[in-house]
Amino acid sequence: MKKCVEYALLLVISIIQGSVQQRIIGGQEVEPYSIKYQASIQYNNNHYCGGTLINAQWVVSAAHCWKPNYLIKVVLAEHDLSKKEGVEQVFNVSRTLVYYLYNYRTFDNDIMLLKLERPADLNSYVQPAVLPNSDTPQMYKGMSCVVSGWGVTQVYSYYLSPVLRAVDVQIIPNCQYYYYFRITDNMVCAGSLLGGKDSCQGDSGGPLVCDGNFEGIVSWGIGCANPYFPGVYTKIRNYIRWINWIISDTTAD
Repeated sequence: MKKCVEYALLLVISIIQGSVQQRIIGGQEVEPYSIKYQASIQYNNNHYCGGTLINAQWVVSAAHCWKPNYLIKVVLAEHDLSKKEGVEQVFNVSRTLVYYLYNYRTFDNDIMLLKLERPADLNSYVQPAVLPNSDTPQMYKGMSCVVSGWGVTQVYSYYLSPVLRAVDVQIIPNCQYYYYFRITDNMVCAGSLLGGKDSCQGDSGGPLVCDGNFEGIVSWGIGCANPYFPGVYTKIRNYIRWINWIISDTTAD
């Protein structure tokens, strides 16, 4: 995972609570290849961000994961980062497109599209995620979602999980209260009111899926798995027209 971590503020809050704890990020290893849309974005053959396959040749990630396309690769059908399992599909990236209103200070509009150099082989290991549309219900309070990735499993850890993990989280509305009015209409919060469940460093750019629809991109937050600061995700619903326009644009080669 993630994210723009504000350690000083989190430390103060922890001291006020009476202790500084290293908390295990909730969740567990998924059944291999069960999350068929999950992508690993790699630099120098090392995972650094997640992504989501949305059709055979396009992956969605976070804008803050941007690197020049010639420096990165996208790996599909990945489960254990430490092993070559024989089913992985590895791609160079021919185009990276950051949303034109992305604000690197506030993380507003934190979305990026990656075009693979060739179409993926859609099979029993690799399938695109389902984008939401106007016929599907809006996200609501308490809605159950799943976030997945290879991010760290302990707060303040620097070690990624070697295997793909996932955790159930819930949509938390009105999270302006937690984040001092830094949440825009392009963001949605998800986590647990009790803490202990969250995405974290190394999961950035990965998918938040709710009721079978790809609804969010792991974006930012203060710390990880803190009950006072749920994870913040880019709201995919706000970018469907842009995504469709880019994919249909024959000049995006």
